[in-house]
Amino acid sequence: MYLTMLKCKLHQARVTHAELEYEGSCAIDADLLAAAGIHDYQQIHIYNMANGERFATYAIRAESGSRIISMNGAAAHKAKPGDRVIICCYALMPEADLEGHQPVLVYCDEQNRISHTRNPIPRQVA
Repeated sequence: MYLTMLKCKLHQARVTHAELEYEGSCAIDADLLAAAGIHDYQQIHIYNMANGERFATYAIRAESGSRIISMNGAAAHKAKPGDRVIICCYALMPEADLEGHQPVLVYCDEQNRISHTRNPIPRQVA
């Protein structure tokens, strides 16, 4: 059996652009893509912390060091500049390979610089 598991995420990235007339996708700074392990044209899920929107699109590479997170095409209706978003990728994994799996977690500051990374997701406590 294969299970869909979290592969990586960019946590609390800030949307910098919303380009309605651009072909659909989400442009992401190449440095952030590399840190998380997200590939060009890979499906991504975006969760908007400002309005609760959740949607899927694909990643495209923005200039390295630009700190761009641009919602393009229809995605421009779902997030606007300044919104904080969580960008996730998932992978299918055989159930037998789940032991020891840890997603790559990349945390962004207000300017989309990497503040820190980690692998285990912190346990939620009451």
